[in-house]
Amino acid sequence: MSGFVEKPDPVEVPGLVHLHTGKVRDLYRNDSGELVMVASDRTSAYDWVLPTEIPDKGRVLTQLSLWWFDKLADLVPNHVLSTDLPAGAPADWEGRTLVCKPLEMVQVECVARGYLTGSGLAEYEKTRTVCGLALPEGLVDGSELPSPIFTPATKAEVGEHDENVSYEEVARRVGPETAAQLRQTTLAVYTRARDIARERGIILADTKFEFGFDGDQLILADEALTPDSSRFWPADQWQPGRPQASFDKQFIRDWLTSPASGWNRHTEQPPPPLPPETVAQTRAKYVEAYERLTGKPWT
Repeated sequence: MSGFVEKPDPVEVPGLVHLHTGKVRDLYRNDSGELVMVASDRTSAYDWVLPTEIPDKGRVLTQLSLWWFDKLADLVPNHVLSTDLPAGAPADWEGRTLVCKPLEMVQVECVARGYLTGSGLAEYEKTRTVCGLALPEGLVDGSELPSPIFTPATKAEVGEHDENVSYEEVARRVGPETAAQLRQTTLAVYTRARDIARERGIILADTKFEFGFDGDQLILADEALTPDSSRFWPADQWQPGRPQASFDKQFIRDWLTSPASGWNRHTEQPPPPLPPETVAQTRAKYVEAYERLTGKPWT
């Protein structure tokens, strides 16, 4: 059992119909049939949405996604129609709200990896493959791959694990033409983003995208290249053969698995609230990622 420690009640806004509450985002539909996506400050770890929020996190995710959407526009269109706040929305929604085009979503997590770590490393250590793709001998945690690879996963419900699948399984589910388009677009976007991040002293180890169709056109949806959907490592601290320093929720994971938390993640008990210093450290990492990538100060 996992999921929300306590699922929040949706904010009611005249003219908006609440559709879904996810780990981070709340989804609404407006009177025009457009989707309104609001990024909260909620955070998750070990399949639990935690009881403690990280201040400014939703705004960082939204503003960083918008910056990346602009950088990627010539490779793939995105779902954003407007950043205008809907009439009657609370002031707290400012900077964290996107009005988006409704899409026919592809039920596949499109993951690109340029470095070996996480679930990819776990599979490699057993089989020397990742999602059925054979990799060279001798790779370790943090190794750069000979070239980026497409390693898709099935999309899971809140509280469940995404499951890595082969390209052949994706082709079976969505058809060979769509599978090829997903792979080509995912790797093109990853390569562009990897090079941009590298110029700013950051390694983009891996990332995941969600896509949907507007008619026959493939559209990049949800978020893009944030610390929630990507592994960003400081390039000057990269050292294969060990876990890497990162711009993400590692402070949260480290505290939850430490004796200080008193929590056992292998039980069904929900995790405890985060201490203030862990919240502050996590917020600082999200802000630092934004500032280093965009070159703009966080305000």
